[in-house]
Amino acid sequence: MSGMDMSASDAPADAAFNSADVMFAQMMIPHHEQAVEMSEMLLAKDGIDEQVRDLATQIKDAQQPEIDLMREMLSEWGEDDSAMGGMDDGGLLSDEEMAALEDATGADAARLFLEGMTVHHEGAIEMAEAEVSDGENAEAKELADAIIAAQTDEIAVMQELLADF
Repeated sequence: MSGMDMSASDAPADAAFNSADVMFAQMMIPHHEQAVEMSEMLLAKDGIDEQVRDLATQIKDAQQPEIDLMREMLSEWGEDDSAMGGMDDGGLLSDEEMAALEDATGADAARLFLEGMTVHHEGAIEMAEAEVSDGENAEAKELADAIIAAQTDEIAVMQELLADF
């Protein structure tokens, strides 16, 4: 392999991308942004179960760096970081659902967060699975695999926590 050693950022295959990669990043950014917003909403409340607070912190801490990474990928690809309209909502909460979470307190807020985030994660997993099957960019597919693994685990935790409400 002499003369073939290239860093990942120089490798031509790493730079390759297709429309599925672009759509994945463009749709996942606002999706992740809402998850961060939901987590911040919950963390600002008093009387929230400590396990639910820990999960909200974990989600927020995981998704913000992923947002930054997807923005970097789109920039490298020369693509805009805003999604095109007319796409499936991917489990996004409606304005009414977000308002209900904002207004809720205590156990009600924790339950709404867990229920909403479960649906939210299911939508993200579907988008990530589409990226794994249709995408071309190695970095984007790796991120999609990581999202599937992390959010599948988090759904299991949320289901356990919901059993207490």
